[in-house]
Amino acid sequence: MSDGTAKAAKPAALTPDICVVGAGAGGIALATAAAAFGVSVVLVEKDRLGGGSGPLATRALVEAAAAAQAMRASGRLGLTAEAPQTSPAQLRDHIQRTLTADTANHSEERLAALGIRIIRGEARFASRSTIMVENQPIKARRFVIATGARPRPPALPGLATVPCLDVDALSDLTRLPERPVVLGGNATAVALAQALHRLGGRATLVAPEKLLPEHDDEAATLVRRRLLREGLALHEGSEPIRAERSRAGLRLVISGPSGEVVIDGTHLLVSDVPQPEIAALDLELAGIRHDATGITVDKGLRTANRHVYAIGACAGGAAKAGADQAGDDHAGLVLRSILFRLPVRIEPTQVPRVAWCRPEIAAIGLAEDAARAKAGALQVLRWPFAEAAGARAAGEAEGFVKLFADRKGRILGVTIVADGAGELIAPWCVAAKAGMTLAEMADVVMPALSRADASRRAALSTHMASTTDPRLRRLIGFLRRFG
Repeated sequence: MSDGTAKAAKPAALTPDICVVGAGAGGIALATAAAAFGVSVVLVEKDRLGGGSGPLATRALVEAAAAAQAMRASGRLGLTAEAPQTSPAQLRDHIQRTLTADTANHSEERLAALGIRIIRGEARFASRSTIMVENQPIKARRFVIATGARPRPPALPGLATVPCLDVDALSDLTRLPERPVVLGGNATAVALAQALHRLGGRATLVAPEKLLPEHDDEAATLVRRRLLREGLALHEGSEPIRAERSRAGLRLVISGPSGEVVIDGTHLLVSDVPQPEIAALDLELAGIRHDATGITVDKGLRTANRHVYAIGACAGGAAKAGADQAGDDHAGLVLRSILFRLPVRIEPTQVPRVAWCRPEIAAIGLAEDAARAKAGALQVLRWPFAEAAGARAAGEAEGFVKLFADRKGRILGVTIVADGAGELIAPWCVAAKAGMTLAEMADVVMPALSRADASRRAALSTHMASTTDPRLRRLIGFLRRFG
């Protein structure tokens, strides 16, 4: 073939308004919203549309396990408690139905119908203004990197020799592990270990550091108590040393207070902190800075190359805090910046953080130490669900609402620990966005006999100090004289 023929066979460069690299939830949200405004969009994805199935499959598994546990605990509500029987086939069907309903919105046919051009393959930058996918050049006005993050297996001797699972494998399990050993102390690891144990597996959880380090210590203590009460074997602060193949499946050797401890299991499930998927992008050729936390972006989610943005879990720098749960929010901000040239600014403290274990933990804003460092004089207000009539009626009185505020009542952080905390945090998400104070939240009327009323009562407790203020007492006494 002559040089002239080779050049003629080379595909012409695509020149869309926006090229989105990565078709996870955040990338698809941005692409579909842009297409709805009539903007030309190219979407590049090397794997499956919609991203990994692990998070949603985990949630489906956790909810099934919660239903099983509710059956066991029904005796406390005056019902005859029966041990649930797990059907692996029906459980798999439940997970698959959950995933199928979600993936319908991410289908290639739907995206194509919206006018989005999908290019399959590995993307890499060839210059500051060009991406190559195989031999297809793309020269877009703006690029958005939304490649997400993926857990990396730990450097554990013997790991390759033992039966090992990750969260993305949950959706295809035809039978549950009999004795799963879950390695990791983060929210995903805790939720998975508890769910598998509740569904009949004799689970062991190994947390190399402490349990739920990303959440409030008091909240983590309540979860720890629940796990131990349910009979889950827990090893905290125990570093894994090596994994060994055994006749039953595996042995995990960990460090203990007095030497090595051997844990026997059938499967090892590793849940490590996800690492940004950016290694293959050749970011240096585009003048884009990055480090171990991800692609360095400013408060507007722009990279060092002003034509390139990064969103979601692959974003580092100013966006790192909460980036793994802020993909859709990031997508909206970037779209406003690209289409309408509006100034945008991310607010990581407005992104809620949820652990789907039971009891659930939901938080927004600053943790206690960070709030104290920012405010100096810090108000810490609590309201236990044991004092909430609705929670007692449901037999779910464990947990609390904890608020952090400065001396002027400005809300700095909120933590809720309870079954359903992921829903109960919603009013505080609105409060954080609106910049509301504790006094304003105390004026919000919550449904009577609801667990949500605990949030209002926690906010109301900011007025307790006023009841003993001698000046206010004198004022009330003076006003009483007038009838």
